[in-house]
Amino acid sequence: MELPNFKKYLIEKGGLSEDDYLQIQSFISLKNVSKSDFLLKEGDVCSHFFFVEKGLLRLYALNEEGKENILQFATENWIVSDRGSVYFQEPSTYYIDAVEDTHVVMLDEGFINKVSEINTDFRRKNEHLLQKHIRQLYKRISQLLGASAKRRYLDFVSMYPDIMLRVPQWMIASYLGITPESLSRVRKSLAEENFKPNN
Repeated sequence: MELPNFKKYLIEKGGLSEDDYLQIQSFISLKNVSKSDFLLKEGDVCSHFFFVEKGLLRLYALNEEGKENILQFATENWIVSDRGSVYFQEPSTYYIDAVEDTHVVMLDEGFINKVSEINTDFRRKNEHLLQKHIRQLYKRISQLLGASAKRRYLDFVSMYPDIMLRVPQWMIASYLGITPESLSRVRKSLAEENFKPNN
């Protein structure tokens, strides 16, 4: 299977050359995940990072009432995982499933080590990407604690511009930490603002 997105990601973000990519092709592990199937369930130890070549994944947890709290969506060119479970080899408290039929590149420590042997700059660049991800998580936590529903929604649209027609409204509301009814009100308010006639 051709992997144009993954190849581009490794070359542009990971600093690999075309020759480097040819050397690691045989070490790439792929998985096709059908809609609603799981890559990770609560209680499992996560052993991979999942790069989305095509499709859509989500990472979520269940609260005490069994309600889903979505922490992350992963569309094409995104990576999703339970990093804590991978690093500490502890059972996960999260779920990762497919919102659409999805083609996933499975990345583990062995693959990262192999790429690092071929291109010694890869691990440094990978660390930089990790730090950017952590920074984004801090921003998300801050927003959930203090930003208005409108601000959260606008930032969501900015971060995931291609996702609005791919997921149901209740999933977007779950990600934003609001009810679907509140999300409808936010959308209505923004529509009125954008289409208000000039006086």
